[in-house]
Amino acid sequence: MTDQFLCVEESESELRLDKFLHVRFSDLSRTYLQWLISEGHVAVNGSVVKKSAKVQGGDEIEVEFVATNELNLEPENIPLHILYEDEHLLAINKPSGLVVHPGPGNWKGTFVNALLYHCKTLEHSDALRPGIVHRLDKETSGVLLAAKTCQAHAKLTQCFAERKVQKHYAAICFGTPKHETVDAPIARHPTQRKLMTVVETGGKAARTHFRVVATNGLLSLLEIDLETGRTHQIRVHLKHIGHHLVGDEVYGKKFSSIERPMLHAQRVSFIHPITAESLVIEAKIPEDMKLAIDKFFVSE
Repeated sequence: MTDQFLCVEESESELRLDKFLHVRFSDLSRTYLQWLISEGHVAVNGSVVKKSAKVQGGDEIEVEFVATNELNLEPENIPLHILYEDEHLLAINKPSGLVVHPGPGNWKGTFVNALLYHCKTLEHSDALRPGIVHRLDKETSGVLLAAKTCQAHAKLTQCFAERKVQKHYAAICFGTPKHETVDAPIARHPTQRKLMTVVETGGKAARTHFRVVATNGLLSLLEIDLETGRTHQIRVHLKHIGHHLVGDEVYGKKFSSIERPMLHAQRVSFIHPITAESLVIEAKIPEDMKLAIDKFFVSE
């Protein structure tokens, strides 16, 4: 499943809910969208309503996409940089730009489509996110895990929930943060529903550890360890302490010559959920980020 949060524009007032969704998701049939509404997968300002309900400017619409035969996923022969694989799980070095699982605007060309092609006998219970146990943002590169069996999926998901998977990132940010831990709950932004933000009450616990590896005064190279795995956690916490991620135009600002957020999932460490083997899986810094590091932090 994947969720989408929308805000109704004034120009869209008085549209039927099903018509509004069809305007926003023109690649999906109106019949499918009406089915989502009738099955309670669409909420308007937190309440389930009928497909004929009229939306108003400022309304907040939450859509939970679930798979039907209409959304059967196609295996695609997309090359994968495999870091580790056995009969239970797979780890890849995800390139920047690869979407992890299908959703609005990205029904094809995702890691899930590649996984279905690579693992011909993939076991799963989630029709939209088969094998997925955690996510990386589209533009974030690095280690991404997937489960190949239902047993491995259940146990690995539990490991993430119980914070037994250690996640280590490399990043470049503006300014020079103190060597610190940010312990600040995160929730969806109250008005910009596609974004997350730090909140005083009602959010989910989020803890991030930052360490400055190198700095030139303007920018800093960071090592980051996550205790939790909230949506956009690193980006939100860096914004919260006033040190935006370089290249992150959503939570920060544009930086010349940098085309994507400088964030890389460098290493994960965990106990194999089936064999009990201790695993450390690492992905080398990608070329675009390495060039930035050499340019900004390596003296000639």
